[in-house]
Amino acid sequence: MENLVLSLLVENNPGVTSRISGLFSRRGFNIDSFSSGVTADPRFERITIVASGDEQILEQIEKQLEKLEDVLDIKKLEHGNSVKRELMLVKLRATESDRQNLKTVAEIFHGKIVDVTTDSMIIELTGNQDKLGNFLELLQADGYEVLELARTGLTGLTRGSSDVKYLD
Repeated sequence: MENLVLSLLVENNPGVTSRISGLFSRRGFNIDSFSSGVTADPRFERITIVASGDEQILEQIEKQLEKLEDVLDIKKLEHGNSVKRELMLVKLRATESDRQNLKTVAEIFHGKIVDVTTDSMIIELTGNQDKLGNFLELLQADGYEVLELARTGLTGLTRGSSDVKYLD
């Protein structure tokens, strides 16, 4: 099974995310990750979709997305020609004696402590999916209890300016 990461530039219209996700559900395609947000121009939205399947399914996903009226541009985010990141917030059980060690581990992964209470700590971490996975594995190997976890899903852009789509 392969992964496909697509960056869509779409019109920022009501229901656009529903139409895109509906396309996936009607055809039985799975969405592994979906993130969206308004661009520098509020008329447009950037959506990053991660899907998995065999080559035929991934090709079909791309063709079906191209048919949608609101979709203005589609780019494959491939390794080497794109920058992809994900944001993760992880709440850990943390006593006073745990805090310094957790702070050190977070700093190694370029994470930030964003909240501390008497019995827990929230760490914010941004990076590729491997980095986030390695961080979680290290925490679990060290015996820390993950209380809650939130991940944004992958987002990204292609490198350089040669494929930028300019819209009027």
